[in-house]
Amino acid sequence: MKRTTIAFLLFVSFAFRAAADEGMWLPLLLGQQVYNDMVKKGLKLTKEQLYSINQPSVKDAILIFGSGCTGEIVSNQGLIFTNHHCGYDAIAKASTVEHNYLHDGFYAKNTGEEIPSQLSVQFLLRIDDVTKLVMDSLKNLTGAERAARQTQIIQAINDRMSDAAQSIETKVSPLFKGNQFLAFVYQRYTDIRLVGAPPEAFGKFGGDTDNWEWPRHTCDFSVFRVYATKDGKPTKYSAANIPLKPKWYLPVSLKGVREGDFSMIFGYPGSTNRYESSYGIQLSTDINNPSLVKLRHVRMKYMMDEMKKDPAIKLQLASSYASIANYWKFYKGETEELYKYDVFGQKRKEEEAFQKWATSKPEYANIFKDLKNAYDAWRPYAMQRMYINEGLASRPLLGSPLLQFAASLQKLETSLVKTGSTQAEVKQALDDAGAARQDFIKAENKPSDQNIVAAVLQMFYNDIPKDQRPVGFYEALRNEYGSLDKASTYQKYAEAVFRETMLLDDQKWNAFVRNPDANTLQQDLAYNLASAFWKNYQSKYYPLYQQFETKNNEWARLYLKGVMEENPKKIMYPDATFTMRVSYGKVAGYKPRDAVYYDYVTTSKGVLEKYKPGDYEFDLPKDAVEKLKAKDFGQYKDAKYNDLVTCFITTNDITGGNSGSPVMNGKGELIGLAFDGNYEALSHKLAFDKDLNRTINVDIRYVLWVIDKVGGAQNIIKELTLRKQ
Repeated sequence: MKRTTIAFLLFVSFAFRAAADEGMWLPLLLGQQVYNDMVKKGLKLTKEQLYSINQPSVKDAILIFGSGCTGEIVSNQGLIFTNHHCGYDAIAKASTVEHNYLHDGFYAKNTGEEIPSQLSVQFLLRIDDVTKLVMDSLKNLTGAERAARQTQIIQAINDRMSDAAQSIETKVSPLFKGNQFLAFVYQRYTDIRLVGAPPEAFGKFGGDTDNWEWPRHTCDFSVFRVYATKDGKPTKYSAANIPLKPKWYLPVSLKGVREGDFSMIFGYPGSTNRYESSYGIQLSTDINNPSLVKLRHVRMKYMMDEMKKDPAIKLQLASSYASIANYWKFYKGETEELYKYDVFGQKRKEEEAFQKWATSKPEYANIFKDLKNAYDAWRPYAMQRMYINEGLASRPLLGSPLLQFAASLQKLETSLVKTGSTQAEVKQALDDAGAARQDFIKAENKPSDQNIVAAVLQMFYNDIPKDQRPVGFYEALRNEYGSLDKASTYQKYAEAVFRETMLLDDQKWNAFVRNPDANTLQQDLAYNLASAFWKNYQSKYYPLYQQFETKNNEWARLYLKGVMEENPKKIMYPDATFTMRVSYGKVAGYKPRDAVYYDYVTTSKGVLEKYKPGDYEFDLPKDAVEKLKAKDFGQYKDAKYNDLVTCFITTNDITGGNSGSPVMNGKGELIGLAFDGNYEALSHKLAFDKDLNRTINVDIRYVLWVIDKVGGAQNIIKELTLRKQ
């Protein structure tokens, strides 16, 4: 075994802490002491049953669902359970106003009724340690040079270990801030079909009000199926495909949970940054998080105003709104918790202790001085970036879908102005833009988008320093539309943009395509607006951000390397990187504040207490309400509570990406689906709270009750392996 691999195995084997619930463990590297603790707490499976590349194991039932969730195989016919919010976009796209599966729910009574989707899933085949290979290529390199070389070598490994003909994709993930590198080898299946979904009233019961809150009563599930060729290989959609015969699938327990029961979650947690510096914490609480929350609040307001007017608009915007709202509340809560528990102060103490140790070690002696200089240089421009990218580089420019699409036309502009561009190059750029425009037009809601543009332009003027604004933009706006202190000025300008742009007018767009001209594109109001802000950011501030990121990443790598050197027996798990992890804990209530205690389960009694006929967030189908009132629970009734248990909480460590993850008992049986965390511990991306952290799960019996008693889809129930003892 390579020396590097041994070292990291030791990190997860030695000095195991009593607070075992913290940690998103790599199933490949479960140290014996960690595994022994899992057994002590209730695990009945062997390490080989959890993860093996030679024999079927639990890992073979766990999949990446879509691009950001987890799913699990629950039958020998490739049936997938995941969260409702994970399948939300596919359900919305399958819906029409006449057949609104998002609102009414949907269940296929046989495979012929299952609805094709554009989703794909990925199964993990194996994990290889490539640390030595990468590190050997990075010797004596630092900063930007090291980062560039690292990107090159990772891409080379990914290419070498992938096989497009077999739909095999490899992704090397840097762990411990670039001190370890593992290659995750996946096989992608692209024929995924919608099998079932509850009415949205169940799948999103409680809406934004209950999001990230406990107690919870949301039945957050959806059902899909993966199809393959007759010999089980991935292939594109075909009526001749058959349900996949999986290597492993999860049986379903109807026994229910009790306080103290062992709980295990497999899945793909998206990202954490628990080794962040105090400077990073401060930037998040002072600038990044408040800016994101403020910007998303504006987007949500104007989208919701339109969604309430028309079911068709609600269907059109539902998926986008849900995504925006989810992390609006998350970052609001994260900031509150970071302040409440003085995470900044805790980090400072850790860093001061490290600096004392590092004083005599040249490699680490100046890293905090260099880090401070990097943050001091970047901090004045951080809000500018938040406004342009809305927190994530893939988010719309200034929060506007129109401006995001307009900004994407820079490639087209380049082809039109570049000397020597061929007709073929221009045509390809036009074809690409036309295809993107069709997708944009389908999703665009002009009234909400227009209001968003007006509001954010005024916010940018008020919040961003004058010398960072696009040169001449606001002066021209004032000259033509009025005072920059009045909302009416921005509203008039936004109205003109949406009225006059060719990007929203088929006739004008087609005329442009017939006679493409750079001046026509550049003078278009929407393109001109997007270009002014995007080019201002790209030319002046994005290079500064790249410099900051390079220095910050270099600090993080050295800091963790030093921490490991300082404390060779300290237990450390890598940050989440949307790679397979296992966490374990127990079913447990908690006390969030003085004189308040939260039980570990919720029941149908709470559903009926929250139910409000006709309410946007707390309505339910009338027939379902009658069944709940009649206590028609069948085999899904909980013996202890003499009621239908709806949700339960555990001490497991998860984060975004774990949505849809299976919650299993010690035998590896499915007892619930993880779908949320609690508000009191929303600092979990940056700091784990061993006392208050809870994972919110929908009880699998509630899922089955909705499928069976409300949906009448006994065919799905019959396909499962149900265990009552």
